[in-house]
Order: sequence, then structure tokens, then C-alpha cells
Amino acid sequence: MLRSSATALLRGWNATTAMTAAGIPSKSPLLQTARGYPRGVRKRKPEIHSHLDDLPPTLLMKRYANVPIIDKVDDVVKRMLSLEMASKKEKVKIKKEQLAEKVRRSPNDCCSLEVQIAYLTARIRTLQEHLQRYPKDKENRRKMMMVIDRRNLLLKALRNKEYDVFENTCKQLNIEYTFPPPYCRRATRRWLVKKELCRRVFEEVKKKKALEKLKQREERARAAKDQAVQNEGTPV
Repeated sequence: MLRSSATALLRGWNATTAMTAAGIPSKSPLLQTARGYPRGVRKRKPEIHSHLDDLPPTLLMKRYANVPIIDKVDDVVKRMLSLEMASKKEKVKIKKEQLAEKVRRSPNDCCSLEVQIAYLTARIRTLQEHLQRYPKDKENRRKMMMVIDRRNLLLKALRNKEYDVFENTCKQLNIEYTFPPPYCRRATRRWLVKKELCRRVFEEVKKKKALEKLKQREERARAAKDQAVQNEGTPV
């Protein structure tokens, strides 16, 4: 039994030595099989659904949609000018306009709060898909956080200004608005001492101001009394 196992190990060692000498890399599946190592199972990446999937591939690009001669061109040319051959940047432009059309007040409206929120929403969803594929991209993550903060400011302004329009915008763009969490700071000993010092300084300043107001009030009362005495002493 021991002799057979030793023979098998010797054969495996000879096979791996020969493969290494032949130039086969040490992590190749063939060499792992010769050594008797189990192959690692590759994890399947989760399928990422894009918000651009609902765009029809036959839709023309933005700069070619309103050209009057586009109906007379060949089908091959139309296919080259459609979203089927377009880049992701062109698809994002179309998506921005589609979201803006849902909340636009007039055909020429391009600067209202609703339209700006629609543009920022398309930008945020594009960055979210990019970060799902590349989670270590810190620069685009920082950009996404900045765009989210900008959209939150616009949503807050629209909510305070026109609540009905705010609700319709969130419904059309499928946005769930949540209030920011209250600011919470860890109460350290240094922070508590600093807070107590600030409170004492505030109380001292408050007392000084109260004394100054009292002195001013007494001076005004004394001046009014002297004026009344002078008025009584003067002959009519």
C-alpha cells in the first residue's frame, strides 16, 4: 500500500516537473490536474440591469432625429444612425430627454427645477451602474455623491416651493425622497468640556449685556426726570 502511494506521488512529481520544464505555467489547469489540486470555481458576476435597456434600438440618435431628409435614406444608413450602433453617451442623452419630457411644463422648458432633477437622475443612475461593475472607482463614487447632494437640494427647494409638483416629479421619475438623518456627534470628554466653557462664556456675555441695558435705562430715566424738573422750574 505504501509502495503504491509512493509510486503515484513520484509519477505526479515527474509529470509536474516535465510540464514546468516544457514552459507550462504553474497555475494552468493542466498542471493543477497533474498535481491533483482541485480547480477553483469562478464566481459568476451578478447580472446588472441598465436603465437604458428600455430604449428601442431602432430609435435614431438625438442629432439625427429631426433631420428632414432622414426618411429618404437607406435602411443600412438608418441602422448606423440608430441607437443600435450608438455609444453609451448617446443613449444617456436620449434617456435624459425622455425623463425631462415626463416633468416638463412647456416644450421650451429646460431650466426649471423639475427638468434639472430629471437630468441629475439620469446621471446618478448611469454612475450607479458604472460603480456596480467597478466598485473600487473612488473618483466616480465621489462624483455620484456630489450629484446626489445637488439633487437633494433641488428636491428640497421644490418641496418647499410647490409641493404638488414635487410629488408629481418624484412619482414620474420613480424617486423616493427621504429626509436627511439628524446630526449626531459623539460626546467625548474634550467636546463636553468645550461645550461647558462655551456655555459659561455665553452666560457671562449675557450678564454684561443685561447690566449695560440696565445702566442705559437708568440714565434715560434720570435724564427724563431732570428734564421734567427743568420744565417745572421755568416760568410760563
